[in-house]
Amino acid sequence: MCRHLAYLGAPTTLHDLLHAPAQSLLVQSYAPRRQKHGLVNADGYGVGWYHPGRARPVRYRRATPMWADASFAEVAQVVSAACVLAAVRSATPGFPVDESCAQPFTCDGWLFSHNGRIEGFAGVEEDLRREAEPAVPDARAPVDSALLFGMAVRLWRRGRPLAGALAHVAARASALAPGRYNLLATDGLRLAATACGDSLYVLRTGEAVVTASEPFDGDARWRQVPDGSLVTADAHGAVIRPIEEVACTDPLSSTT
Repeated sequence: MCRHLAYLGAPTTLHDLLHAPAQSLLVQSYAPRRQKHGLVNADGYGVGWYHPGRARPVRYRRATPMWADASFAEVAQVVSAACVLAAVRSATPGFPVDESCAQPFTCDGWLFSHNGRIEGFAGVEEDLRREAEPAVPDARAPVDSALLFGMAVRLWRRGRPLAGALAHVAARASALAPGRYNLLATDGLRLAATACGDSLYVLRTGEAVVTASEPFDGDARWRQVPDGSLVTADAHGAVIRPIEEVACTDPLSSTT
């Protein structure tokens, strides 16, 4: 349904991360190689990054295809960041092609993206809404992913770790409805991602960690993340664990 990636490491330009690689996120917007659902990602895109001295991330979104935004392509050449989260969108039928639905979503210091869909969303929407943080603007977007973001924000604001919240949201949503719950988030210092129904890969180099729906180049160090897993990454590297293990052992396992 979508492709997304997150980067944490030495500062890099948005161009070098999102446009320059042979199978960059830009290329994945019109020719993804490992996307199982949908053929192109032309229903909008977004990029979020952290600027030194600014408490909250910068976020740029459009409801148009990434390849059609020549202005961003130019700006991307001169914007550098040490932490970036970006996504291209293939809209789930029934939800609008609107900038408010393009990810990443953001609140406080977090960036969030959901690659997937909630099957039978209308039947579980109220259940999900009860567990979402109220009055978060992006959590009110007219798309299923927004309520997953609202659920994560509620947990983060209650002290749940970045990764623990994602694990809980993926496990809780899966229990309520079948679907694909590949979630991705960062707070500027850490990355967390779930592989839950769709592809996810991780790349660890000497200078950075990247999590992505599919590799953006031919680096032999890319590793596929097993389905049902949670990736946590920081400046020291990345760890992969089962989602259920983290969701069950985190001390703040309740949303009440």
